Amino acid sequence: MKILVLNCGSSSIKYQFIDTTNPEPLAKGLVERIGMSSAVLTHQKLGDEKIRIVGEILDHKIGIEYVLAVLLSPTHGVIKDRNEIEAVGHRVVHGGESFADSVLITPQVIQAIKDNIELAPLHNPANIKGIEACSALLPNKPQVAVFDTAFHSTIPPAHFTYGLPMELYKKYKIRKYGFHGTSHKYVASRAAAMLNKPIEKLKIITAHLGNGASMAAVKYGKSYDTSLGFTTLDGLLMGTRCGELDPGVLPYIMSKEELSVSEANTLITKHSGVVGVSGVGSDMREVEEAALNGNQRAQLALDIYAYRIKKFIGAYIAIMNGCDAIVFTGGVGENSDIIRKMVCDDMDWLGIKLDEEKNKTRGFEIDMSTPDSKIRILRIPTNEELVIALDTEAIISKELNQREK
Repeated sequence: MKILVLNCGSSSIKYQFIDTTNPEPLAKGLVERIGMSSAVLTHQKLGDEKIRIVGEILDHKIGIEYVLAVLLSPTHGVIKDRNEIEAVGHRVVHGGESFADSVLITPQVIQAIKDNIELAPLHNPANIKGIEACSALLPNKPQVAVFDTAFHSTIPPAHFTYGLPMELYKKYKIRKYGFHGTSHKYVASRAAAMLNKPIEKLKIITAHLGNGASMAAVKYGKSYDTSLGFTTLDGLLMGTRCGELDPGVLPYIMSKEELSVSEANTLITKHSGVVGVSGVGSDMREVEEAALNGNQRAQLALDIYAYRIKKFIGAYIAIMNGCDAIVFTGGVGENSDIIRKMVCDDMDWLGIKLDEEKNKTRGFEIDMSTPDSKIRILRIPTNEELVIALDTEAIISKELNQREK
């Protein structure tokens, strides 16, 4: 099935056009600076060089029109007619408690996504714009919503409930939701394939490390716990986000610095994390280089980053009563041999032993552990778009089968 996969942000659209019989996308690209006269579409057809198109893209509908036009281009495109697009799969950030799986998009589903806007005010509105644009531009084409939060819907209540009055949970649904679900789901399934064992018999720790970062304890194929919580701020140190923080720190800083709620939120989302500690930036490559050149703040940022990952590994081994594999993925997880080594150092008591030569490779799936390591250490490039495409295919195929009956 040929599926257009869309990930709509507030001012951007990431896309891939995928034939599900082949994991390599036929075309992919990114629309940036939506709402500005100097918006840019970067497009790459499989086997070709990237091209850039600059134009006035004032909204998501125009952005998707640009995407469809370049997919239909005689030179750079991969289809001759819009009808070759059999379905559209959308990444939707927050499904709240409404969705435990991917779903065929209906008016009722759109309303439920809108109802969850207050849980993801920066993301869900953009996701809805993408859905509505496709409804107008590709009428009668089925669309599927694949939620970042859905994979974590299996987390037990004892793991997702905060120590707050239950009335607040009942009124506002304040609880741990978790994110990066499609990535954790994909790499856990690939880990099972690499180990040649059923995922239903494995305990896997997945570490999605990038500018945003999270970890998950995947027990017998289901998410059992995850580091991100009600928002995308908890857990690990991230590029610009603080990660775990004593709740009392924020009101203390707000009082001392006379910050508004909005200013405090900006502080912990845009100016904290790796950039806040290092003073260098949020790009891990720059921070690693600065640390190698003797920058102590940069080294501290790396130490905190690795320490928190290591701490979650220990915690997840404890709650799952064991672990078969640890998976590194995401921009940092896939590319930083320094971070992987820092995390795995001094973990031999748990049977975690990293092969340093294998760790220095990059760009492909690999078991980086030594032969005597009790826990396998895997690097698996993530492929969230493929998960979205496969979920879309499965749901539409099921829907067609039900109609035929």
